[in-house]
Amino acid sequence: MEVLTGFLLAAFCGYAGSWYLGLIEGNFALLMLMAVLISGSYWLAEKFYFWPQRLKAVEQLDREKAKRHQELSKMGIDRVDTDTGEARDRLLMQPWWLDWTAGLFPVILVVFVLRSFLFEPFKIPSGSMIPTLWVGDLILVNKFHYGIRLPVANIKITQGTPVARGDVMVFRYPPRPSVDYIKRVVGIPGDEVAYLNKKLSINGKPVPTEALPEFFDESVMRYFKQSQEKLGDKAHNLIVDDERPAFIPGADDFAFRDQCNYTVEGVVCKVPEGHYFMMGDNRDNSLDSRYWGFVPDANIVGRAFFVWMNFGNLGRIGSFN
Repeated sequence: MEVLTGFLLAAFCGYAGSWYLGLIEGNFALLMLMAVLISGSYWLAEKFYFWPQRLKAVEQLDREKAKRHQELSKMGIDRVDTDTGEARDRLLMQPWWLDWTAGLFPVILVVFVLRSFLFEPFKIPSGSMIPTLWVGDLILVNKFHYGIRLPVANIKITQGTPVARGDVMVFRYPPRPSVDYIKRVVGIPGDEVAYLNKKLSINGKPVPTEALPEFFDESVMRYFKQSQEKLGDKAHNLIVDDERPAFIPGADDFAFRDQCNYTVEGVVCKVPEGHYFMMGDNRDNSLDSRYWGFVPDANIVGRAFFVWMNFGNLGRIGSFN
């Protein structure tokens, strides 16, 4: 068992390391599920086999001690150093390969359940959602808001709340599903989304906006034009770069691309059934649905709702729209 456990731990670390270094396309949900199954198997083996075996060994030691003491008493020897405390401790001690498997099972199980069905933490890696979310923000994502999905299998078992325009959503990047993206929902199934001359319209109606003071982006040391936009009943701030052109350069050849019409003014798309149109709040610095297409419902991870930490700016902690 010691050799087998060492091999399993080495394989687990090798997979995680290769994924971290970008050598393979990893699947964290699958990694966590395998960790739960393997550590859970060791936990069951420890509870129902290895621990009882160690207890039997201790009982055998106690019987031998009592027998030895009885034999010596018959010989008239009453004071005998028969302290077996250290030997008992060694017999009861969990070996390293159980300590690193069965011992970690409760922690792994709790993390797996929390991450798969309740809340998952993410770190904002880019400025595509400025001014709503900043680089370095550590956020929480509600995994059950849009319905609970079975991990790995990705089968929805509850319906949850329908996706709404204005939601900030984490999803699996369609061209590379092992990577998670975060954007704002702009169009839901059936919507006609038009982003022309940097103005957003939904189903032929301009989205209401209100001019705000310019936003200073410390990451690039520049001011940007800022406004407040209202999608449904949700108001949020956004920024645009007047130095960038309105047309969309280098759009991919994505699924349902025939539902989009690109011009020098921007793009107009009809959102297909079961898909969503996503955009970043940093409109001219966001790689979103304008470039790589629609997000399928199956790619949804959850709804982002809270910044729980930013080590560079504690004032960032709090909820957001």
